[in-house]
Amino acid sequence: MKHSLLALSLALALGTAAAHATDTPPMTTPAPASADDTTDTGIRNKQPIKVHDLSAVSVSAALDQARNALSPDTGSSQYVIDQKAITQLPLGASTPINQVLLQAPGVVQDSYGGLHVRGDHANLQYRINGVIIPESIGGFGQSLDARTIENMKLLDGALPAQYGLRTAAVVDITTRSGHDLGNGGSVGISGGSYGTLNPNASIWGSEGRWSYFLTANYLQSDVGIENPTASKKPIHDHTNQVKSFGDISYLINDDTRLSLLFGMANNRFQIPNNPGQQPQFGYLDTVDFNSADLNEQQRENTRFGVLALQGKLGQTDYQVSVGQRYSSVAYTPDEIGELMFNGVASAVTRGNRASTLQADFSMPMGSSHTLRYGVYGSFERAVSGNDAWVFPADADGNQTSTTPINILDNSRLTAKTWSAYVQDEWSIGDKWTLNYGLRGDQYQLARTESQLSPRLGLVWQATGSTTVHAGYSRYFTPPATEMIASSNIAKFDGTTNAVPDNGNNTPLAERSDYYDAGISQNLGSAWTVGMDAYYRKVQRLQDEGQFGSALVYSTFNYAAGRVKGLELTANYEQGPLSAYFNASLGKAIGKRIITSQYNFAPDDLAYVQNHYIFLDHDQKLTSSGGINYALNDSTRVGADYLFGSGLRKDGEVPNGASLPSYFQLNLNLSHDFAFDRFGKLHTQLAVLNVLDRTYELRDGSGIGVGAPQFGPRRGVYLSLQKDF
Repeated sequence: MKHSLLALSLALALGTAAAHATDTPPMTTPAPASADDTTDTGIRNKQPIKVHDLSAVSVSAALDQARNALSPDTGSSQYVIDQKAITQLPLGASTPINQVLLQAPGVVQDSYGGLHVRGDHANLQYRINGVIIPESIGGFGQSLDARTIENMKLLDGALPAQYGLRTAAVVDITTRSGHDLGNGGSVGISGGSYGTLNPNASIWGSEGRWSYFLTANYLQSDVGIENPTASKKPIHDHTNQVKSFGDISYLINDDTRLSLLFGMANNRFQIPNNPGQQPQFGYLDTVDFNSADLNEQQRENTRFGVLALQGKLGQTDYQVSVGQRYSSVAYTPDEIGELMFNGVASAVTRGNRASTLQADFSMPMGSSHTLRYGVYGSFERAVSGNDAWVFPADADGNQTSTTPINILDNSRLTAKTWSAYVQDEWSIGDKWTLNYGLRGDQYQLARTESQLSPRLGLVWQATGSTTVHAGYSRYFTPPATEMIASSNIAKFDGTTNAVPDNGNNTPLAERSDYYDAGISQNLGSAWTVGMDAYYRKVQRLQDEGQFGSALVYSTFNYAAGRVKGLELTANYEQGPLSAYFNASLGKAIGKRIITSQYNFAPDDLAYVQNHYIFLDHDQKLTSSGGINYALNDSTRVGADYLFGSGLRKDGEVPNGASLPSYFQLNLNLSHDFAFDRFGKLHTQLAVLNVLDRTYELRDGSGIGVGAPQFGPRRGVYLSLQKDF
């Protein structure tokens, strides 16, 4: 997509808004909500309350309601977590977003902060205030901060036609707003075990038609990535991370708002060492190297900015946005050490710049129908570099010289994506809602792939307390462009990094049929229980693996896949007590690897050619839960846990066995101190993995799996937060 097209689209939208503008005096700001009020029970698995009485709310709140009209909740599964529920987690607002999502059903944790939702590898779409934010290059740094969140919905299952491309789940974030919070800010610091230090600062407010919310934080820790050993403290695992986010909006008139969203993340990681490894290659006159002394580093940068115009033209709600995201990863090897252990030392760089255009519209048609339609386009430029040192080798891969040689392997890719959808939400009486639509997607890289995808969702309000939903979605999922590295395999022939060229080295778009059905039941005013079942039949199933020393994922395809599962949820909210429980059963299998085969051992390829195997991220049973109790208006105690039956590892066949199950229990205590002149000071003490159980997420074996990784050991952390 050309930048001139983006500029023209925004100019047309702004011109339309200006044509409908009226000379309206600035609206008064509503009474500010208390930013540090955490005594109320947080929302989990419930739809946020929507605004109905427009005469009693601000223009900004009315526009937020209009934004809700652009995003229906029909026929799919969703799990909601709001800001107060986040503050009740052990680390409160310092909790990384991936760990917040682990509290939702069907979400499995993996190494490097990775997540799997319903048997998928990554494949998550992030939306902020309805705007798609293109994913960053896979790594272990989190680009977003939980302090920005007012509420977050995890949408999965059979999604309506307006959701596509990244289809495992949609993480739909509504940010905190200066219009709602009033004028103020917050400063705080968290710290504790493993050299952890995490200061943060936020400021928010509104004046006339302007409002803003800005936040930034810095993190340093001696456990940046999962420990490859079971030791209490990893070797060479320091991290420094800086993140910031901003949301500035201006009310053009009572029906129109212009918003600027922007953010950045600069993350630096040491790659932790696994002592006791034996060198496999000689380097000049050196034959020994202590693996505990390796010095490998990785740097990750992300920048994004979005300009969004949201408003109303007659009865039609709309939001038009243009944006850009830049993401890069740079891996610096320990040249001598990696040559001696692996026979190759590669300085790996990847960069991706995505420019996007998105437009969504919602229009009522009579009293029973709502028509929604929209378009999306992205233009990506991706570069990858591999500055590799290798040893000469014979035809059997045996080292023939201890003097390394240098090979440069660089590539550039340009990808274009276009999408359009139309859907109708049909209210059939008081109890039935049918959402049906059609979506078209086209992805162009080395080849052009496209698909028309029908969607159908049905919701039945069986009683005032019982809701049943069912849906079918046809999905088209192009490969993540930033994960693709087009390598020239022939350059490494005759070296210790030689691999066979087994065919197609460019990943393909995935196509699948998704079926989902579930029921939600309110029991009195306190309990909500639910059950959801899903089945997905997949062609060209996409997966990702870590190949080589750099901790960067690459995409490959299985010819076919089958994914199915069952989820159970229960939530209790009554007075000072809240509790939640999630459990999920899942199975994910794939057959015949058809792209990027050069990354795999010939024996594994031969077996997978004719047999279904478990995907490496398959986990049979996953569960999470927590409880939080307010002792009084200023003191709360809480606990939460994570349980998993274990990810896959190699057995008699690839991915044929699973790692041992694990259970991690976390505790927390929070108290608000009141001082005459200083005001309220929020404190929170957390103990993670209080039982100090050692558990392994990965053992280094399996299709597409790199080094072993262990879960966190016991850690104690204290947070201090002051709002003003």
